[in-house]
Amino acid sequence: MIDIGNNFRRLLQIKRHMGAGWIIRRTFYYLKLKSGHFVRRLPLSQWSAHPLSSNLHPTSLGDPDNFYHHRRKQGPAFFFRHNQKHSYQDMFEGYDAEASGPQAQARQILHGRIRFFSGAPQDLGLPLDWHRNALSGQRAPENIHWARLDDFAFGDIKCIWELSRFGFTYPLVRAYWRNGDQRLPEFFWSQVEDWRRCNPPQAGVNWKCGQEISFRIMAWCFGLYGFEGSPASTPRRVAQLVQMMGVFGHRIEANLSYALNQQNNHGTSEAMGLFTLGTLFPEFKAARGWQRLGQSLLEKLGRELIYGDGAFCQHSFGYHRLMLQTYLWALRLGELNHAPFSGSLREHLARSVDFLFQLQDQATGRLPIYGQNDSSNLLPLNNCQPADFRPLLQAMHLCLTGRRLYPAGPWDEDALWLFGPEALPAPAEALRPANLSAREGGYYTLRDEQGFAMTRCANFRHRPGHADLLHVDLWWRGENVALDSGTYSYNAQPPWDNPLVGTRYHNTVSVDGQDQMKRFSRFLWMPWPRCVPGPSLASPHGHLQYWQGEHHGYSRLHQPVNHLRALVSLGRGWWLVLDRLQSPGPHVYKLHWLLPDTEYEWSPEAGRLGLQFDKGAYHLCLGVWGASGKASLTRAAPDSPRGWQAPHYQHRQPALALELASSGRSVVFWSLFAPALPVVRSQSPVLELQGEEVSARVECCLEPALPREPLVRRLRLEGKLADQLDVDQAWKQAEGSRGL
Repeated sequence: MIDIGNNFRRLLQIKRHMGAGWIIRRTFYYLKLKSGHFVRRLPLSQWSAHPLSSNLHPTSLGDPDNFYHHRRKQGPAFFFRHNQKHSYQDMFEGYDAEASGPQAQARQILHGRIRFFSGAPQDLGLPLDWHRNALSGQRAPENIHWARLDDFAFGDIKCIWELSRFGFTYPLVRAYWRNGDQRLPEFFWSQVEDWRRCNPPQAGVNWKCGQEISFRIMAWCFGLYGFEGSPASTPRRVAQLVQMMGVFGHRIEANLSYALNQQNNHGTSEAMGLFTLGTLFPEFKAARGWQRLGQSLLEKLGRELIYGDGAFCQHSFGYHRLMLQTYLWALRLGELNHAPFSGSLREHLARSVDFLFQLQDQATGRLPIYGQNDSSNLLPLNNCQPADFRPLLQAMHLCLTGRRLYPAGPWDEDALWLFGPEALPAPAEALRPANLSAREGGYYTLRDEQGFAMTRCANFRHRPGHADLLHVDLWWRGENVALDSGTYSYNAQPPWDNPLVGTRYHNTVSVDGQDQMKRFSRFLWMPWPRCVPGPSLASPHGHLQYWQGEHHGYSRLHQPVNHLRALVSLGRGWWLVLDRLQSPGPHVYKLHWLLPDTEYEWSPEAGRLGLQFDKGAYHLCLGVWGASGKASLTRAAPDSPRGWQAPHYQHRQPALALELASSGRSVVFWSLFAPALPVVRSQSPVLELQGEEVSARVECCLEPALPREPLVRRLRLEGKLADQLDVDQAWKQAEGSRGL
């Protein structure tokens, strides 16, 4: 029986957060899909029905030889030309000095071993099967119109799409420019021909997503220019590839409104695809329109989806990188072909680059695996680890400022490919990440000399991907000590059907086993909670730092709960996290920490966990005030996602899940992270902490008399790091200066 009242309430929630326009556009798209609109507008056909000449002006260029020679003489500028290979050789040797380089990966690709989602190579065999889910074995039909195929009928559809992105093109080109092995361009062209044979226009899942088509356009353009001059790059093959590009452009344009209504990277990716086609193939009759439309949308979406503090609307560092890679590609193509983008957009992008830089671990170049993460890396043009953001940030900063963000290193290879050798002597800026208060995006960091902590306290403007408010990510000496569980799969068999989005798997507190928001659908949470971030405070000598924030996601419960979290830096890698949960009625509260899978020593009675890393031991101590608590530690639970991490998409590995459960009306959890085995004296409301380099006293406020009172009243350090912070006084001054 249909619950009309509940459905109506859900609709009101969606209208409140997403807007009436979003609902109307979504409904209109659904009706077009079900009515057969796309089947009629973009009917199934054969490639012979779309001759190259039909898309070109003048049509005489439709002859493969004419077109080939025209492109060789008058083709638009790309990032590089094949006759530049010699000038790149010495630089490649420097980048490959401490790594195998792309040659080893290229040899694997030639035998059908191809990386999926930036992970280990998958043995796909040859010929490649473009319609098979390589990880589950399921196959999607080849001859059904894409509009009549269900996204979720063949396992995780991304496992089919990944191969058709042609991401293997980049290591093939990189290897070819190093060793000139003619097998590499031949492999690329033979796979393009095979894809053409197996994917006639509009047939099958590889036509279903305009974003995926746009990524294929990028890879094919890179291969077209990267293998230029090779005997394998024949006029017939070039003409066939460009013919397919023209059909891709019409497919993207026909359903562009769907991507734009997503209000995320789908719109920016498809706009980049159209801009690329219009810029690099001016022979297309639609080229000027595609270039103008793509450029205007990139301008508009950059201003709308990149916040004033540089955060990205998608609440995901992985998708933030993807967005910046598409803009880097488009900006550079525009520069080379007299289609520059506005200074306003460049300012937004510069803030976006700085935002990621401020959240980066300097030792490794990594960022927290935060938010939805499908491990996309659109431009794998270097020997760095896939999780290293330095290649992108270096190239993007160079594009926007003419200066480098980091000293010379293997992360420079992206810039070499995109800007040429002459750009690399550009001066490097001596910048260091600092504390971040990105209030619009809702990201906050505190840093000490050994690492940093990041937390999230956001009032959402765009739909969140995870229910993870007040999650804390902690880094120490390049180790991600308290980490995010990541994203395993958007569509898998239970218990792995995208469960890691939930509150209980993040480093925060869950109430009664419920999430901070209700999951309305696979990618939609409602209602969006209200959050109240506080100011960041620091002591006179800077050894003590304090931040707190609260969320009201559990105010929807019959007995509402307020969750306030305080983050305290005590210096020298010592961190204290305090959680106060208050309610008029009893609840079950569970504090959760996810930690790396390393050697450990666990003392459940003392609530103490010792972790062993290459750079030393690190300790976590837990306690609770106001009620009794029960601690438990799980590694790789066999029947649930507890004790697992997905470092990249479709790959999971064991982790340590530490949980402290308590029941009552109001409780305060404390979590101490320290590089030395600490002595803790806990007598509510005071914590006294003693270690080799740190001696601290923390005075807390368990029952505030006024709203927005700080959870900690005073902090004091003794010994070598003598310092103090009167949080009450500093809080009042900071709140007064903000007019609160």
